[in-house]
Amino acid sequence: MPKLALKIDVDTFRGTLQGVPRLVESLRRHDAGATCLFSLGPDHTGRALKRAFRPGFLKKVSRTSVVSHYGFKTLLYGTLLPGPDIGVKCAEILRSVRDAGFEVGIHSWDHVKWQDGVEKANAGWTENEMERACTRFQDVFGEPAITHGAAGWQMNAHAMRLTQRLGFKYASDTRGTHPFMPVYRGEVILCPQLPTTLPTLDELIGLNGVNSGNVADYLLQLTQSPPPQGHVFTLHAEMEGMKLLPILENLLSGWRAQGYELTSMQSLFDSLDADRLPRHEVIRGEVAGRSGTLMLQGEEFLAAETLNG
Repeated sequence: MPKLALKIDVDTFRGTLQGVPRLVESLRRHDAGATCLFSLGPDHTGRALKRAFRPGFLKKVSRTSVVSHYGFKTLLYGTLLPGPDIGVKCAEILRSVRDAGFEVGIHSWDHVKWQDGVEKANAGWTENEMERACTRFQDVFGEPAITHGAAGWQMNAHAMRLTQRLGFKYASDTRGTHPFMPVYRGEVILCPQLPTTLPTLDELIGLNGVNSGNVADYLLQLTQSPPPQGHVFTLHAEMEGMKLLPILENLLSGWRAQGYELTSMQSLFDSLDADRLPRHEVIRGEVAGRSGTLMLQGEEFLAAETLNG
């Protein structure tokens, strides 16, 4: 049975407080596994407003109705309102997800700070952000995290190395087509990547005739023929856990009908032979429907001795 791993990115206090419990309830009704990746520090969503100056950002905002998904109060956190500490205020909710049988992992310490700052950050800044997230995860769950999925699919060379050094079993920091061992600027990182393989709802709605009424059918067309190593679909607690929950319900039923096992990333990883994963470059590039650049699975990396052999 082909696997389709559900990766839930939790960006905000509101998404943790309201969206996560709704997703847990829905997933349990559909007997679906998932991996829930938490932002563990302060919610500073309001500081993301400076992205308005980025090419394509305002166009995306107008398509996806940010206020209706995130709430007006959330858009003030870190500016006119202090940002609530998610890992402190929502610790019981975080643990309840694990106790319900779902895999949990790290999304970020400060979602906005990471997404907007990591590309050009130095080693000290990067290590501090990742170690704070790891420490908080340990405090909340009583055990270290085994997986990491970067906010906004944003990484740098230091962060890639840290996925190996901090002991993650695997990570999902990239967009791509199949699991791989990452190579960054010629350096092999010994932490497998399970990239997001499908477009997200907010990347689809409002483009090319896709709307909230037909986006589930559009995605189900993309998954009619299962790839050998399965799919990873990223959803957001602030969207599929709230206003877009009916769309997710249709997708879960549709994927079941297509014969997929809806599962966690750990289950997908355990089905792989990690020692035989192909090596691929990690590069920066654009994804349709999303502003800015992010980390992508590039071409397969062939060592010099292979090329000369």
